[in-house]
Order: sequence, then structure tokens, then C-alpha cells
Amino acid sequence: MAEPQKPPLELLIAAPRGFCAGVDRAIRIVELAIEKFGAPVYVRHEIVHNKFVVDSLKAKGAIFVEELDQVPDGVPVVFSAHGVPKAVPHKAAERGLSYLDATCPLVSKVHRQAERLVAAGRHILFVGHAGHPEVIGTFGQVPEGDMTLVETVADAEAVTVPDPENLAFLTQTTLSVDDTAAVLGVLKNRFPTILAPGADDICYATSNRQAAVKAIAETCDLVLVIGSPKSSNSMRLVEVAVRNDTRATLIQRADDIDFAWFDNVRTMGLTAGASAPELLVREVVDRIATRFDVTERQIETVAENIAFKLPRGLEAA
Repeated sequence: MAEPQKPPLELLIAAPRGFCAGVDRAIRIVELAIEKFGAPVYVRHEIVHNKFVVDSLKAKGAIFVEELDQVPDGVPVVFSAHGVPKAVPHKAAERGLSYLDATCPLVSKVHRQAERLVAAGRHILFVGHAGHPEVIGTFGQVPEGDMTLVETVADAEAVTVPDPENLAFLTQTTLSVDDTAAVLGVLKNRFPTILAPGADDICYATSNRQAAVKAIAETCDLVLVIGSPKSSNSMRLVEVAVRNDTRATLIQRADDIDFAWFDNVRTMGLTAGASAPELLVREVVDRIATRFDVTERQIETVAENIAFKLPRGLEAA
């Protein structure tokens, strides 16, 4: 007996998607550190927010901890791509630990901006999500009290500042482009002399992935986003699709797929957050192809060709 025919499904795969240059660099730093120093290499905080990536590095000899106190003496430690407060490398140096900083260069740029603005006497309104490692790391670059967190439009409307004439703003790199524009619109209206950073703090990869989802969402019945619930940029991709009146769901692996979601779905969109490898995209496509006759189409909105240098000492590892 012939197998029943699979229903057709058009699959629109967003591009750019998946790994950004900062994530690629951070993972490579851990891999090269293990090659150079031997296992184990300790990593403070998840190097990036993706369980598959973290588990893969564990298998190679990485040990992930939340605090520097959990790192024994005499072994190298890597700081995650999200950045750390200044106190962390200072403490590592005091203990004589060999450390490698895998902070994304675009996050490091925000850190330096914060230092310069505070040195110039400005109070910073920082747009970001409370508790996110990148926010914690950025606040840890300046003295306590010199920066105030603003999460929402309501926060922007209510925030009070010591001197409205000496203000600046910075933002987390992985925010919603649209939400951030709304928050900054309120701040600029309330504080007309607020100083903006030289360039947009939301990173190229975050902006590009959100634009790519917008390009496919309105023609899709369902959008799946591959990423971690801890990943800010992945969660924002889900929100972008939903705002375009499209059902959207975050999944970490192909096994998370519930085919009940596919009732009446003829066109599906697929993307991946900046810390999700392409291998997981292909895994999801293969899983869907077990139930549907899939026609794939990649929709590319912009080409990415950015790469960041590795820290000195690892290039030739």
C-alpha cells in the first residue's frame, strides 16, 4: 500500500538568523582556551544563552559556574559574551587567575560609553531588562547611583533624575527595536537635551534578525523561533512576529515541536536567535519534513559579513 501523501507546507526561512559575530567569537574563545590550556576551563555564567551550545562545550571540557568564587585557583576562566561588572576581572586579578574576556565587542563599546559619560558628569538612563546579565555587567562599569534603569514607556514617563540638563541614555544591545524607539521617544520628549550615544546601541544582529522576521511574518500562518527562554534577542523575535498578527512560538530543539500547532498552517516561518546554531535550524526542518511535503525558501533581507578579532594570545592557539 502506498504511503499517504504528506500535505504541502511552504517554509520561509528568515535570513539573517542564528549565530552573530559576538556569539561566534565567544564560543571560539572557550574552544581555543581548552585547546591551549587543556580541560577544564571554567566559564563564569553561560557563555551564551543556548543549552545545546553550553552542553557541547561541557562535553569538550568547559565547566560553567555562576560566580568567580566557584573557580578554583590555578585554572583559566572565561567571562561570558554578556559582559561582567568591573569588579569581576579585578577580583580575578587579585587571585592571580588567568582570565579571558569573551564579552561581545559591541557590549564592551557600551561599557566604555558609560564610563565616558559618567566621567563627563552625566547621569545615564539605561534602557534594558532588569536582571539580564548584560544589564548587570553594564551597571557594574560605573559607580552606584550614576545610572538608572528604564524598562518600559511607563518607566520613561515616571523616572526622576538629579539634573535634567546633564543626562544621557544607553541601551541593552538585544532589545526590541520598536519598543526601544517608543521608550526613547518619551525620554527625548521629557528631556530634550538628553545626550544620545554616537551610534545605536542595539546591535546589528538584533536589528537585522527582527527586520528579517518582519519580512516573513505577515505572509505566514505560524512562525517558530529557535532559541532559549533566557535569550533576550530570541524572545524579541517572537514578539516581532506576534505584533505582525502572526502566531509565534519559541522552541529550543526540534523535539519541542507540537504538530497540533500546524492545523490550518500552509505557510510557516522559521528563524533562530543569535545564540542558536544553524544545526538546530536544520534539525527543525528535518522534523517538520516527517509530516509535511516541505518547500523551502530563504528570505534574505541583508547580508552579514561581520567578524570580531579574538583576544591576544589565542589567535594562533
